[in-house]
Amino acid sequence: MFIDRDDERSELRALLEAGVRRLALLTGRRRVGKTYLLTHTWPEDVTFHFTAARTSPEINRRQLLEDLARWSGESVEPDDHPTWRSVFRLLLEVRAPKPLVVVIDEFPYLATDHAGLAEVASELNAVWERRRSDRPMVLVLAGSAVATMEALANGGSPLYGRFDWHGRLRPFNSWFTAQAASFPDLADRVRTYAVFGGTPRYLAAIDPTRRFASEATRLLLAPRGEVRQLVETALDQEEGLRDVTAYKAVLRAVASGQTQRNEIAQRTGLKNDAGLRARLDRLVELDYLEVHRNIGAPPNAPHRYRIADAAIRFHQRFVEPNLSLLERTEPGRVWDEMVRPHLSSYVGHAFERIASEAYDRLAGARGLPLVREWGRFEGRDRAGRSLEIDLVAHLTTGAVLSGAVKWNRRAAGPRLHHDHLAMLQRAADSGQRWAHRALEPDAVLTYVAAGGFTDAFHAALADEERCSVAWSLEDLYAEE
Repeated sequence: MFIDRDDERSELRALLEAGVRRLALLTGRRRVGKTYLLTHTWPEDVTFHFTAARTSPEINRRQLLEDLARWSGESVEPDDHPTWRSVFRLLLEVRAPKPLVVVIDEFPYLATDHAGLAEVASELNAVWERRRSDRPMVLVLAGSAVATMEALANGGSPLYGRFDWHGRLRPFNSWFTAQAASFPDLADRVRTYAVFGGTPRYLAAIDPTRRFASEATRLLLAPRGEVRQLVETALDQEEGLRDVTAYKAVLRAVASGQTQRNEIAQRTGLKNDAGLRARLDRLVELDYLEVHRNIGAPPNAPHRYRIADAAIRFHQRFVEPNLSLLERTEPGRVWDEMVRPHLSSYVGHAFERIASEAYDRLAGARGLPLVREWGRFEGRDRAGRSLEIDLVAHLTTGAVLSGAVKWNRRAAGPRLHHDHLAMLQRAADSGQRWAHRALEPDAVLTYVAAGGFTDAFHAALADEERCSVAWSLEDLYAEE
């Protein structure tokens, strides 16, 4: 089953249909489906797909030539092509179907370091520029070393300005995650996104005909659980990460609530210096962490970090602290006693994201204004009382959207609406400019409740002059 990626597949097919030579670059962290996309875009008989291995460039060179010989039926002697320039020349001239697609997956493995990769890219560029031809052909360079691959398209690279298409795959959003793991119970689809996240490889292991709790236990908690093993080795397999232990310590610190850089340094014992900043930036680049600030925060406000990968967040929250227990006890009992009692509060964070993603997806069909920037707010009012607003967004109209998201079983009553307005007023009285805008007539109020809403809530909202929406789980997973 092919889920999402329709735009990427259509654009890649269009490259070949253009009838001339095209160079493409595809990147993305491991297990997001790059290879699956590239092997399900063009017919097999016109596509030569080579995946480089984490070995020496010489072994990869010989293996590429041997694979090409088998695929094309031509006689190819590796000793006749001792350099990458001669290999690339052969790839562009091979007698094969017309049109032709050549995919070099894990392209950085063709060299041992950045300097070597620059040389390989330079050799490719020399051949690509000199071998002008009208032959319909697409050459795709793909790889999981995100920073290294992205650098191929940047200024200073021999291939700068050569790519006709440049794409990066990221994990599925909540909508496509629900398609990949289509549990009949909509609440289980929310839990899936909160626990497994949107990484296609993780979702492929789920059997949605079984109970969600049993699947999470089998795949994430069990010592030999398929997804657990993938999560535990994820950072080890990322290219270019030195001292992986330090990166894992950073993730553990953030998962345990240390969200600012100085807090992370204190928790991990790492120096709060450029090295830690570089590690945090790298984890953000790889979609393991994300950066957030309060809505309306000044540019010099400190960054706060949170785990972006839900499977890693779950692993750090429930697996790492219970490793010994999971070795001695049935995983199902650990789920019942250590996970289930905390699952509702744990899911809340992901439910807010699902709400914002659903708004973006449905806004056009529902005639709602588009969001320019999503955020939330946590702080205190002038009296020192806590303030927390789940959804705050600047709209393209210049207005402000605000709202409350509740992961609840019972239907929400009118108190949810009244408490939200009171919270906005307290924030406005504390000097928050966005809160003043959220109380104006052009503002948008958005309420999302897993358990739906009472008639009294709808009656209270009917008296509201501002644009307002109230969505249940059925609305979140409704077609456009």
